[in-house]
Amino acid sequence: METSSSVRKMLAGNKILVPNYQRAYSWDTPLENNFRKTQTDVFLSDIDNYLISKSNSPFYFGHFLYEYKENTFYIIDGQQRLTTIIIFLSSAFAKLKSLRELSDIENEIYEDIIKRNVTYRFSTVDYDNQIFKDYVIDQIKTDIHTIETESAKRIISAFDYFTKKLKNKDILYLENIIRSISEASCTTHQVKNESEAIQMFIFQNDRGKQPSSLEVIKALFMYNIHLYSGDEKNDLILEIKQRFEKIYKSISSIEYKINEDDVLVYTQRVYFNSLWESNALEKINEKLNDSNRINFIMKFTHALSNSFEYLNLFFGRDERKNFSIHSFITIGNIGIAIPFIIKAYKFGLPLDEIGRLCSSLESLVFRHRLIGTRAELITRINQVFIEFIAENTNIDPIVDRVNFLKNSDEWWWSYWNDVELQKSLQGAINHSLAKYILWKYENHLESLGNSGYNPSRYDKIVKPELEHISPKVTSGESLARGYSKYDDEFVNEYLNCLGNYLLISKSHNCSIGNKPFKDKYDSYNNLAQQREIRLIVNQEKLIWSRQLIKDRKKKIIDFIVTNL
Repeated sequence: METSSSVRKMLAGNKILVPNYQRAYSWDTPLENNFRKTQTDVFLSDIDNYLISKSNSPFYFGHFLYEYKENTFYIIDGQQRLTTIIIFLSSAFAKLKSLRELSDIENEIYEDIIKRNVTYRFSTVDYDNQIFKDYVIDQIKTDIHTIETESAKRIISAFDYFTKKLKNKDILYLENIIRSISEASCTTHQVKNESEAIQMFIFQNDRGKQPSSLEVIKALFMYNIHLYSGDEKNDLILEIKQRFEKIYKSISSIEYKINEDDVLVYTQRVYFNSLWESNALEKINEKLNDSNRINFIMKFTHALSNSFEYLNLFFGRDERKNFSIHSFITIGNIGIAIPFIIKAYKFGLPLDEIGRLCSSLESLVFRHRLIGTRAELITRINQVFIEFIAENTNIDPIVDRVNFLKNSDEWWWSYWNDVELQKSLQGAINHSLAKYILWKYENHLESLGNSGYNPSRYDKIVKPELEHISPKVTSGESLARGYSKYDDEFVNEYLNCLGNYLLISKSHNCSIGNKPFKDKYDSYNNLAQQREIRLIVNQEKLIWSRQLIKDRKKKIIDFIVTNL
C-alpha cells in the first residue's frame, strides 16, 4: 500500500478489515424533519461542494492508519470514513446500473473498490459484517427492525440515506461523483509494530466523530502494555482486545440508552468505591504513572467489560422481564443511581432484589429531578454506596436512606421530603416528568378494585403526548366552548398544571386539538384517567372548570406523595 495514494489504489487488490476490538460503525444519518448536521450529510455536502468548485486538484479524504499482518490490512484509524466511502459508492453504482450498463472502466473501479467476483474488498466488524455485505454490497433487503445492533442499523440508515439522495440524480452527476471519490487522494501509514499504531491513534483525529474517552483509554492501555509488560505483552494485548470486543458489542446494543463515556465514569465509581469519582481520563493517567500499572489495566478493563455486560442485561433482557426496572429506566436521567445497579449485578443479587433497589432509587431520582434543589445529593448517599460491598450485599441500608431522605425534617437532609415534593408539584412541570407521572397514575387507577392487575408498560402507549384539556391557545385565537375564562390567574395557575394534563397518544391528541370540551369528552374512552374525567364532569353542563382542575390535581399529587 502506497504512502500517498488514491481511494481506488488503497483498496485495489487489498484485504481491509475493521478489527473487532475497534468501534463498529458510529456515523449518524439525518432524521426526517430534523435539521441537525450529522456525519453522513457532511460527508455528502463536502463531495458536492467539491464537484461544484470544479477544482483541478483531487478531493482529499485524509489519513488512514493500518496494522499489516498475515496479508491483511487492519484499519486502526479512519474506519468510519472508509466504511462511509464504501456505503456511498455502492449506492452510487447501484443507481448508475439502474440507468445504464457500467462501462469497462466503471466495472474495473467497482471491482477494485467494492467487490470482485466473490471477494469483498472491505469488511467491518464481525457481528455487523453479514448485514454490511448483504444490504450494502449485494443489496439484499433486510427489515431494519430485525437488526440487533445499533451500528448495523446505522449502516442500513446510511445506505438508505445515500440512495434517497441519489434517487433523482442524472448519469453525468453519478459519473462525476464516482470518479471524484475513487480518484480522491489519501495518505496511508502501515505499521507492523502495534505500539506505533496505537501511539499514532492517540494523537490523530479525523473529519467525523472525535474519539471518545473510552477509545482514548483503550489506546492508552494497549500502549502501556506494549511498553511495560515484557514477555507477556502479546497475551495481555490479546486479552485487552477480547475485552473491548465484548464492550463494543454491548455498546452496539445499548448506546441509545446510555453514553459509553458515562459507563466509563460509573465503572470508575464502582472500582474506586466512591460516587465522587468523576474525571476518568485524569484518574486513569494517574494510575498509569504507577509502577503497578499493568495490574491496574487488567483489573480495570475486566471491571469495565463487566459493567457493559451488566448494563446490557439491565437495559435489555431484565428491563423486559422486571417491571420495576422498566419503571426506573422510564423516568430517565438515572445516572446518579447506575453505580448502585452495577454493584447489584456484580454481587449477583437476584432480579427481584435488583427490582426492589430500582424502585427505591426511582423514588429518589424522581424527587431530585422534580424538586431541582441545588443541595448535593451525592453527599447524602455516598456512605451507603461505600458500605454496599461484596461482604454486605443487603440493600436495606440503601432503601432506609432513601426513605429517610423522603421523610426527614432535619434541614441538612430535608431537601427531598414530602413537603418539598408537594411544593414542586403545584406549578408547571417538565413534560417528560409529567408524562411519567400520569403513566404511574394511570396504572394506579387501573389497579383500583382490580386484584391481580398487571401494570401496563410505558412503551405500550403509542407515541405518548401531553394533552392540555383546557387547550393552549395562540394570540388572537378564539377559545372553544366548555372551558373557564383565560384570565391571568387561569393561565398562571391552572393551564399548565397536573390537573389539566392528560396522557394521550399522539394520534388522539392530533384528532381533538383545540376542539370544544364536549368533543374531547366524547373521545375520552381509552385510558383510565380519561374515563375518570368523564366521571367527575357534570354531564349536563359539560364544563371543564377551574374547580375540577384543582380537584384532579390534588388527587394526582396525593397519589404521588404516597407512592413516589
